[in-house]
Amino acid sequence: MKKRKLGKSNLEVSEIGLGCMGMSFSYGPAKDKKEMISLIHAAVERGVTFFDTAEVYGPFVNEELVGEALAPFRGKVVIATKFGWEANPDDGGKWNALNSRPEHIKQVAEDSLKRLKIDAIDLFYQHRVDLNVPIEDVAGAVKDLIQAGKVKHFGMSEAAAKTIRRAHAVQPVTALQSEYSLFWREPEETVMPTLEELGIGFVPFSPLGKGFLTGKINSDTKFDSTDFRNIVPRFSPENRKANQALVDMVSSFAARKKATPAQIALAWLLAKKPWIVPIPGTTKLARLEENLGAAKVELTADDVRDLEDASSKIKLEGDRYPAFHAQLVGR
Repeated sequence: MKKRKLGKSNLEVSEIGLGCMGMSFSYGPAKDKKEMISLIHAAVERGVTFFDTAEVYGPFVNEELVGEALAPFRGKVVIATKFGWEANPDDGGKWNALNSRPEHIKQVAEDSLKRLKIDAIDLFYQHRVDLNVPIEDVAGAVKDLIQAGKVKHFGMSEAAAKTIRRAHAVQPVTALQSEYSLFWREPEETVMPTLEELGIGFVPFSPLGKGFLTGKINSDTKFDSTDFRNIVPRFSPENRKANQALVDMVSSFAARKKATPAQIALAWLLAKKPWIVPIPGTTKLARLEENLGAAKVELTADDVRDLEDASSKIKLEGDRYPAFHAQLVGR
């Protein structure tokens, strides 16, 4: 597995990381802890050095899982986690309230360090922009944590270009984590020129379109009752049926390249920019190996153009988020 640097920073990670959220949150019931620890170990053995989690995943249990699994590899892997959410007493204690006040950020850092069993957080993302707290104050709080040796790098997630600029002026932003794939290409216009200009790395989450680009989901697929995709407009049965055209296009391209649709989707991201590091998530060893195999798929500039030209002609149906989540992105 080759390495990549996230932008102009000195943060070097495997060119494909592992998103750990789905092991305990969002995509159906939490998986068996021992099995997930084995899967994380398998990722390390195959050269993955970049692991993504957040306090809100569970909440807390995903950080605990990642911390336990990666304890034997301390100093050899990079762990990214996130702050910015808290329990909402007005909504039955659900974790759907934003809080990026500096004192809260610093407390979250202390708690995450304990759960992750580490001395410093390698990459600390603001999970969503909190309009009640000036972004300069957020960046300043992370700068304090960096100066105290408790955090190494500052990241943002789903932030707008203008907000990234303001934060970067206070504390350099190492990476932006946002959704980006052949299923959601908006970042090419909204944030990527700014990232390139400022030397900020890009970490696409849902690089396989929340599983849709694998070709294993169709209009008849039934999701578990706890699966987040049940409330995503883009994943309604009728929209899945309409959007199948994109999967069919990627699948036919993959057949010509003797690769899988998932590998083409990831290889496309890797071919876009040398500072892009996708973090596909999985709970299955076979899928992990398939995803990592994307690093061996070489796409030429013509291949990238062909994929983009073909995908641009397909009208995708459905919003990528339900209303509550949609209002929190691009701010």
